[in-house]
Amino acid sequence: MAPRTTASRAPRKTADGASEARERLLRTASELFYAEGIHVVGVDRIVAAAGVTRATFYRHFPGKEDLVEAYLGVEDTNLRAALDGARAATDDPVELVGLLIEGIAEDVARHHTRGCPFINAAAEYPDADSGVRRAVDKHRAWFRGALEQVLTDAGVDDAVTRAGQLVLLRDAALVGGYLDGWDNVRVAFVSAARQAAGLEPAG
Repeated sequence: MAPRTTASRAPRKTADGASEARERLLRTASELFYAEGIHVVGVDRIVAAAGVTRATFYRHFPGKEDLVEAYLGVEDTNLRAALDGARAATDDPVELVGLLIEGIAEDVARHHTRGCPFINAAAEYPDADSGVRRAVDKHRAWFRGALEQVLTDAGVDDAVTRAGQLVLLRDAALVGGYLDGWDNVRVAFVSAARQAAGLEPAG
């Protein structure tokens, strides 16, 4: 048998240069963590489902909590990308507010049918000083700040308070959609969110 070359021993990479094994581990863990919970899913389960060795796992993630933080990082990146997509879709700052509300509704309906991944993770990590909780706090601070900026650009009064209301409404929509079914929540969420954002008068 011919000896393996240096190239054949090199870790396989994705098109953007990321480790294929790392991406597979992260994708597998993300699906399992969101569907079943974090603590209930062990490293052995993730390794088996991803089709890699434990050595490969620890080469990319020193511990399970590092993987959890990476999972939340993916969720954060996806939401930031959705906001960027909405901004690219319109030059009208008022229309952007409406697009964001509709985007949140669509996200809950299609991608987050089991609640908020950040709230779910925080519930499993009660230590406020843990890396996971810091990741959750960082994401929520960014999201609130992004909403404040969008509302300010739209000329809405008291953007800080209104942004806080939208954060709470999104939290409620994610939980309500999971518990009650999104079809029973969507109309109420969109109406309340548009009122909170100043797009419609309070009923």
